[in-house]
Amino acid sequence: MCRWAAYHGAPIFLSEIVTDPTHSLITQSHAATHCHTPTNADGFGVAWYDQKPEPGLYRDVYPAWSDPNLRSLAAQVRSGLFMAHVRASTGTATSRNNCHPFACGQWSFMHNGQIGGFDTFRKEADMMIPDALYGNRKGATDSEALFLVAAGLGLETCARTAMEKATSQFEAKARAANALPAMRLTAALSNGEKLYAVRYASDEFAPTLYYRWSESRMGWAVVSEPLDDGEADWVPVASGSFVTIDQNGIDIQPFQPERFAH
Repeated sequence: MCRWAAYHGAPIFLSEIVTDPTHSLITQSHAATHCHTPTNADGFGVAWYDQKPEPGLYRDVYPAWSDPNLRSLAAQVRSGLFMAHVRASTGTATSRNNCHPFACGQWSFMHNGQIGGFDTFRKEADMMIPDALYGNRKGATDSEALFLVAAGLGLETCARTAMEKATSQFEAKARAANALPAMRLTAALSNGEKLYAVRYASDEFAPTLYYRWSESRMGWAVVSEPLDDGEADWVPVASGSFVTIDQNGIDIQPFQPERFAH
């Protein structure tokens, strides 16, 4: 399982999430504690928003702990909305195009989890991506395909509904292939104004997800696992939840792909 962290609030240096905490994302890349795979060495990436609508993107195939450029960038770049990801591949190649986050226009997206039997319906999944968006399909992951299908289903109109529809379609194909678990999903996505996160699974083993408001940073963090050892104020997100964070605060709604199941 991958690990990720996202932030929305007053601008801070990326290092305050990515490298500085005692259980930072860099630490989680080689010593994760809330998943079965403690090492996440199949690449990393960061996406951040600043002066332009489209996110900046930096990704590479090296383990996050071994890239001095990541530490340098994180220590110099400030942003009020960013996301970062360390990857443990579930089968696709270790390549830059398969590293999260992914970007499409002003949207960015990252995922932790798995879609059962994706190899059996990968061609069908690609065909579900609208022609106008297919040029953004750079890699081979199930995560990028899910993102682009959701983008085609109306992220701009309602991010929760678009993600529910896309998740429902992929879960149905996994079940048709008798591939279990059909869906395990924690994901973060953003349009540069709002930060969204989702936790869902077709069984009882949804990947972990937590959030926290920080008075010192004046912002919200949403993470795969807490960033600070020994701090108890991280709030777990229940499975079947869709989180929205904007300048007005945090809102959590049910995430119900089954209402779009055929």
